[in-house]
Amino acid sequence: MKKIALFLGILFCYTSAFAASDNPFMGNHKNQIALNIGQGVNSGFLIPPPTQLVPFYLTHFQYSQPTTFFKVPARQSINISQTLGFGQKYGWDWDKYTIPMIFLSEDIAIAHGENWYFSTGIGMGLQAQQNERLGAKLLFQFKLIGGYRITDNWGIEVFMQHFSNANTAQANYSYAFYGLGVTYSF
Repeated sequence: MKKIALFLGILFCYTSAFAASDNPFMGNHKNQIALNIGQGVNSGFLIPPPTQLVPFYLTHFQYSQPTTFFKVPARQSINISQTLGFGQKYGWDWDKYTIPMIFLSEDIAIAHGENWYFSTGIGMGLQAQQNERLGAKLLFQFKLIGGYRITDNWGIEVFMQHFSNANTAQANYSYAFYGLGVTYSF
């Protein structure tokens, strides 16, 4: 517990040093939309190694507004996602996991410069149906993001996204994706 508290204290001091008047995700704009596309990975780890790619994909639409998290720049978002599975691999029938999801999330800028940012995010929501991979409709999301603002309005992001039921059900093999996104701020 002491190590976690120390880590969070150092992280807070570190990110406070990067605080800026503009939000690194969207500059001076108050709205942002994003389209993300991800490749599935068969892993139960929070940060999965991209070694077992599977025929499982993510399309993800996100609407965001700027905010702060303890004075650190952040964005709050509503997310609508669709997973698409095809065939079998590593003992899983990926067709069964073609499921829409909706969730709320918060992304926090851990480090950023004038046009770039590295952030982490958490979220919570629902998938339309329960299955044997997650065992619950309730979803928790963890995300790592690297982003670059190409212009005042347009940006690109690379991400790793992990969905889990956080052990609220017996089965919890998670969904994990690596992907690319495009953002438009207005």
